[in-house]
Amino acid sequence: MYKRFITAALAAAITAASTVLLAGDLPTLTVAEIYAQKSQYAGKHIHTSGKVVKVNNNIMGKNFLHIQDGTGEKGSNDITVTSQQTANIGDTIEVDALFTVDRDFGMGYQYPIILEEAELSPAAK
Repeated sequence: MYKRFITAALAAAITAASTVLLAGDLPTLTVAEIYAQKSQYAGKHIHTSGKVVKVNNNIMGKNFLHIQDGTGEKGSNDITVTSQQTANIGDTIEVDALFTVDRDFGMGYQYPIILEEAELSPAAK
């Protein structure tokens, strides 16, 4: 009985692990591309990077960061990222996140595009 349970648990773990995308498997987009291709990537995980220009920690149990990478024009050159992790203004970070469109948190927090549940890491030098 235990052998069958362990076999089933191992099979479930392998199946779950195979559905997790590694950063190298995610599409890498610039901030401008995020705005330009929102219908193509909505609901999918993506990779991006940029310089942190604004940080609001512990808002509704999340940290809100704004990043820019030098692409895009006014109104499409800054992307908001939510994460349990945080960074400092001026840090350049890598972001793996869920691309979400038309997100309304209530209380005036509405985003036509936002990257959620992000995993953050320092950008490679």
